[in-house]
Amino acid sequence: MIYRSSLADIEIPRGSLTGHVLGRAREHGDKVALVDATTGERLTYRELADGVDSVAGALAGLGAGPGSVVAIASHNQPSYATALFGALATGATVSPVNPVLTIDELTRHLRASRAVVVVSSDQAAEKVAKAADEAGVTHRVVLGHHDGFVPLARLVAAGHQPPAVELDPAVAVAMLPFSSGTTGTAKGVMLTHRNLVANIEQNAAAWPVSRDDVVAAALPFFHIYGFTIILNSALTAGATIVTLPRYRLPAFARMVQDYQVTRAFLAPPMVLDIATAPDLGDYDLSSLRVAICGAAPLDVSLAERAEERLGCLIRQGYGMTEASPGTHLVPDAEVSTIPAGSVGRLVPNTEARLVDPTTGQDAPPGEPGELWVRGPQVMAGYLDNPTATVETVVAGGWLRTGDILRVDDDGVFSVVDRLKELIKYKGYQVAPAELEALLLTHPGVLDAAVVGVPHEEGGEAPKAFVTRTDARGAPDGVGPTAAVGADELMGWVAERVAPYKKIRYVEFVDSIPRSPTGKVLRRLLR
Repeated sequence: MIYRSSLADIEIPRGSLTGHVLGRAREHGDKVALVDATTGERLTYRELADGVDSVAGALAGLGAGPGSVVAIASHNQPSYATALFGALATGATVSPVNPVLTIDELTRHLRASRAVVVVSSDQAAEKVAKAADEAGVTHRVVLGHHDGFVPLARLVAAGHQPPAVELDPAVAVAMLPFSSGTTGTAKGVMLTHRNLVANIEQNAAAWPVSRDDVVAAALPFFHIYGFTIILNSALTAGATIVTLPRYRLPAFARMVQDYQVTRAFLAPPMVLDIATAPDLGDYDLSSLRVAICGAAPLDVSLAERAEERLGCLIRQGYGMTEASPGTHLVPDAEVSTIPAGSVGRLVPNTEARLVDPTTGQDAPPGEPGELWVRGPQVMAGYLDNPTATVETVVAGGWLRTGDILRVDDDGVFSVVDRLKELIKYKGYQVAPAELEALLLTHPGVLDAAVVGVPHEEGGEAPKAFVTRTDARGAPDGVGPTAAVGADELMGWVAERVAPYKKIRYVEFVDSIPRSPTGKVLRRLLR
């Protein structure tokens, strides 16, 4: 059975992402587009538009253009938008990077994306420089100042003219975030200009951000949630975005109070903070009209406690990087009638199926099934990975989500379970396969499997089940003289991965349960 959105279809504008988001920027003139809640740095819409043009001209001179990639590794700050849309205005693809990645992880990202220019915050620049050296990326721009990098401010001040670019928005890739999808290691997700423009308009049909809104940007722009739902949607509407370089509850509450934030975008760990922090009453949060939570499932009772403290309702949305990301939301007009705990309705121009993962047939009405979605926001595919693409976007253009959902008679969807093995720590994706591959390089580890387990702060966190070499004897007679301990192993992994990927628990076992084909039976470990 095919489910269709109860929201009316909309016309998807043609044109580039930059043209769509900033097409009316100069009309907003001196209205503040972005302001940093920590430093006070401000960027008006006119300054943003002028800066984007100049940066585009400068980056084009460095070789950025259609078919090339510009990587950006930075926390949220106003100049992030200038760099990002400047790169897009050359016709290049932007690949956002989490700046907390290790040097090795950054290197792999730069190589996999084939970036020709890398833009970095000054805080991450030292790591980025080393990664760029390894990956052979010679052109480097910094949002601030750092030796060996060209300051973005210099490119803005140069007053370059933007290049004339022609592209097909249905084909040209605008963004290349990396996602683990339904399983496995991270893959480059090719999102076209049309994909992203479509999702901005799909979300706007039910979440109508206005010019008078002040939008909280505590969630990172390098994450597709922060990029599309916050940055793009707010700038398209002419709203003001207040950025935080890093989320901390006191800073977030002060930002809401001082800047009179009207729309807050949250992740479950933030909701936990709001529900339990002892001193939230010290802040005036009365400007908030609505709060949206995404990136991972949200406990209903926790949300209700947080709502009491915020003074506004919290409703969820649903999506994935491969869908730009939004496929479901609770419309503003229905926040008081659609039950908490659901992810709401399909966005306009979107269809869904719920498929029985055992039989491959559509689940009967009222029964749960794996969510498949189809719409103009679905990705073009995975970079250099046709096998993963055809496994994820199947015949008919259906995107398999790997999540089990149920839909009621009113067309409201709820998440039931997850087929995919991905772990979501504070909304960040952690691929078990990546951690397992790393663990197997440790001389004290004979075999390993990683699963997600409940975690009070992160919602879910990686736990490793490990068979030590001393359990059956080291391969080829080689091994450590003493069995590796849990703390030692967790520390070893932590040195080699980004903080959000750290293994939080280790349990030593005699063997890892596997199927006859060698697949880890994670359900038994859980």
